[in-house]
Amino acid sequence: MSNEYSASAATPQPAASAPTVTAAIRHGDLDKKGGVPRRKTNLVVLGGSMVVDGGEGSMATTLFPVIATALSIGTGALGVLAAVGRIVGVVAGPAWVFLAKKFGRKSILAIATGFWGVWAIAAGFSQDFTQLLVLYGIMAAGTAAAHAIVPEVIGDSFTDKQRGRVVGWLYGGTAAVGSLLAPLIGQLANIEDGWRYGFFVFGAINVFFGVLILAFYKDPGTGGGEEQLRTFTQAERQEASKITWAKVRALMTIPSYLILLGSRLLSSHLLLAVFGVTMLVQAYGFDVAVAASVMAPFGIGYLLGTVVGGFLSDWLNKVSVNYGRIAMLQGAQLLFAVFAFFTTQFAYGGILPYLVLFGLCGIAQGLNPGVNRPLVMAIVPPELRGAAFAIFVSIIESIGFAIYSILGGALATSIGLPGVMLWLVSGVMVVNAVFLTLLYKPFKKDRLALESELDRRRIEILEREAAAGA
Repeated sequence: MSNEYSASAATPQPAASAPTVTAAIRHGDLDKKGGVPRRKTNLVVLGGSMVVDGGEGSMATTLFPVIATALSIGTGALGVLAAVGRIVGVVAGPAWVFLAKKFGRKSILAIATGFWGVWAIAAGFSQDFTQLLVLYGIMAAGTAAAHAIVPEVIGDSFTDKQRGRVVGWLYGGTAAVGSLLAPLIGQLANIEDGWRYGFFVFGAINVFFGVLILAFYKDPGTGGGEEQLRTFTQAERQEASKITWAKVRALMTIPSYLILLGSRLLSSHLLLAVFGVTMLVQAYGFDVAVAASVMAPFGIGYLLGTVVGGFLSDWLNKVSVNYGRIAMLQGAQLLFAVFAFFTTQFAYGGILPYLVLFGLCGIAQGLNPGVNRPLVMAIVPPELRGAAFAIFVSIIESIGFAIYSILGGALATSIGLPGVMLWLVSGVMVVNAVFLTLLYKPFKKDRLALESELDRRRIEILEREAAAGA
């Protein structure tokens, strides 16, 4: 077998017998419980930073009606603002991954998801839409680092059997806390220049989390979550997992990964969080503070969806390692399309039905992280996961999100925000579910190809050690 990873091998070859080295009793860099050291502490500090990043981003969407009044801008500007916030990720995400490989993930995470908060503080001083747009875009560049690097850290810290629930807890917890903050953010609409104070506060807290990352984060190293490699030291795993251009090129030849990228491009569900509050204000007559309250049940629902979805993802992976998670991902898209339809297409007369329906949408959306991230991890080598998630989220999702946001903002004046939700959210998500049918055929082959490659690396390390000890 070639030393370069290839998902196109016809049939993964069984690993040869390993040299007689007692790797089974080794612990490498593991802690006393057999896990990657301080991995839970890592998730706490990174999760806290992600909450604050989300709070910075939600300032524009939750308080857009008052920002629009203060800066004299129209509804279409919300789509532009949201789009720019993600377009910068197309460049920023891969750039942060490159810098993390060169200078280490700890320092880059501290800068990008922590000290970068100074740009949020600057955004609070904006005097017109152009200034806000530029500063908001720069601020969003820091958020792109977490989208690409945090899933890589999870893959290097936990085994495939655990990743669904870990992703669920992290993404669900951060989203839930962020959404529970939304009603508080909404109250800033009742304070003169309250949106400015919001940017100041979230920016300052983000800088504080930069300090916490420097103080408490311990990087797990590449490959620490793989069963075949986790008993070796970090240095040994790094040696066996060197990045080459041939490996990077091979990433784009993995059929299952390409299909998952296509599905990500069709993931329009994020529009509900962007336009939801403004839709309730403009189409259904609620004031900003009341409309913003729907983000709390949305966040709680998202937490429930990610936690339950994470456990369900891992359970389905046990039931059918080749097809279980795919079926779950497909079902999640359909479920969201149905809930979004009933959430956005009817005037219920009061806020209570919307609270319930936004909560259901949160549950359906929350099913995604605990299943799509582990699917990517199952077919992509450890050293390429940062690049894979940079492409998956920072580039492909950002491009799709930007297109939907700009198109949604433009169509809002002609067909109204409920119409935008019908066609760009519910409609596109149904197409996404159908598209995922393509994933069933290649996933098994791609997963086994990676398993074979990891077995080869384990044997290579053992052979090297046996030769050194001879």
